[in-house]
Amino acid sequence: MTWNDLMRRVSQALPGPAVWLRVVTIVPDTKDWTWVLQRPCSECGLDTQGFPREAIAGMVRVNAAAWLGVLAGPGDVRRRPAPGVWSALEYGCHVCDVLWLYDERLRLMLMLEAPRYPNWDQDATAVADRYAEQDPAVVAAGLREAADVIAERFEGLSSDQWQRAGSRSDGAQFTVESFARYFIHDPIHHLYDVTSARYDRRPTGG
Repeated sequence: MTWNDLMRRVSQALPGPAVWLRVVTIVPDTKDWTWVLQRPCSECGLDTQGFPREAIAGMVRVNAAAWLGVLAGPGDVRRRPAPGVWSALEYGCHVCDVLWLYDERLRLMLMLEAPRYPNWDQDATAVADRYAEQDPAVVAAGLREAADVIAERFEGLSSDQWQRAGSRSDGAQFTVESFARYFIHDPIHHLYDVTSARYDRRPTGG
């Protein structure tokens, strides 16, 4: 099902034009972000090659703690800063799903020989799971759990496992190391989307 098909079904299910006017959709992100493996991100400031791979687990935990602060913050986490931009709550839901998704992909890479990950439509998921209607406390708890799970999996990798391979449904190929560096950009960049705080520091540990 395409994005347009999905939104057509959503509009048909709504009771009338007045309700439809209140449902402002997000333009799907169709960019290929694998370029972050070649150069620093000019927006969030993260250089995915600027830290040892062993630091990634700690970076996941630090980022998750920051998200917990955002979701429990004094502001209205449900408010969108602009009609076509996700709220902090919606971004938090997405980051939580990304953490679970990438842990599953990592698990596949460790269990199978060069698996191809099943496709995931993040925009369709946001609509189907009603991100905007979620309970921030529940999202925070899920995000914390997901962060702990994938961080522990990264911490348990042997030196040989960092070189195992996998590929995305569009054919983009990764080793576990490049996968991990690509992955960590997502929650860090979305924290920047919500807070405008650039990632300009080098991680410690690892």
